[in-house]
Amino acid sequence: MLPTDRLRQITERFEYLEAQLNSAPDPDKIAGISREYAELKPVVVQIAAYDQLQADIAEAEAMLADPEMRELAEDELPRLRAAVPAAEQALRIALLPKDAADARPAMIEIRPGTGGDEAALFAADLLRMYQRYCENRGWRMEIIDHQSTELGGLKELTARIEGENVFARLKYESGVHRVQRVPETESGGRIHTSAATVAVLPEAEEVDIAIPATDLRIDTMRASGAGGQHVNTTDSAVRITHLPTGLMVTSSEKSQHRNREIAMQVLRARLYDMERQKVADERAADRKSQIGSGDRSERIRTYNFPQGRLTDHRINLTLYKLDAVMHGDLDDIIDALVEDDQASMLAEMEG
Repeated sequence: MLPTDRLRQITERFEYLEAQLNSAPDPDKIAGISREYAELKPVVVQIAAYDQLQADIAEAEAMLADPEMRELAEDELPRLRAAVPAAEQALRIALLPKDAADARPAMIEIRPGTGGDEAALFAADLLRMYQRYCENRGWRMEIIDHQSTELGGLKELTARIEGENVFARLKYESGVHRVQRVPETESGGRIHTSAATVAVLPEAEEVDIAIPATDLRIDTMRASGAGGQHVNTTDSAVRITHLPTGLMVTSSEKSQHRNREIAMQVLRARLYDMERQKVADERAADRKSQIGSGDRSERIRTYNFPQGRLTDHRINLTLYKLDAVMHGDLDDIIDALVEDDQASMLAEMEG
């Protein structure tokens, strides 16, 4: 059964917020009202669609008593009644608790794992895959820290991604990505297995994470570009160490002031992620599904190049479209992960 009292309360709250926005609210409150209004709108759209369907069914049932309209009603009722389960499911999903971080920009970190040069080359391939995915969705990726190997692989990358529902979709990418392919450096044609690690963190604001200055050690050092080239002769790079946790963040843009700003942004995101992870771990004691929880040590996906096959191990999804995926076509995988996560939450709530 759907919670009719709650549906009515949501609709009334939405109408109140709409009236507030239309009556020129206090400028200090408008951001909060707009945010809540935007969060409730998709839920209210689903409530309205469900209510309209119920009204159409009631109207068609009433038409059965009219000899002139009976045949039309008999044709229409099976279609309307068949649409009820899907409408109820869509409404249940809309009512699921939202992750407060879903609408935030994200910080993405990519590092090679086991596999030496081949792991670094695969990490660079993953970066290109995410860059193309961002382009496909109209998101903006800003590279914050990028260190390359001499062969064109990736030693380490930190980037910020901004756009609609960035973290909501990219949070499923956190974990170990494994690749199986014949490296360019392999003369014998043998398939090698290597890996890269991806971490996706929601961007944190100062209000989320307060960091006392006494908890920080800030060092400046000489900055260098990709592969040690384009050396910047000024001591502009900044390394910030968070003393209580030992977390260390480096930024090496040309402006020292900008580096400090970027490094603090990344540090806040990591500390905020640690707090979220603590909550997720506590909740995971009761919840079997870990999808989207951001476990960095979990092998989440295998990219098998000889067979053009991609397998996501969390949901046992296999797709034979690896070329398209590497060109940024990730929606089929992410949509499946979102649906599985929603199904787990529904089962948890209804169980």
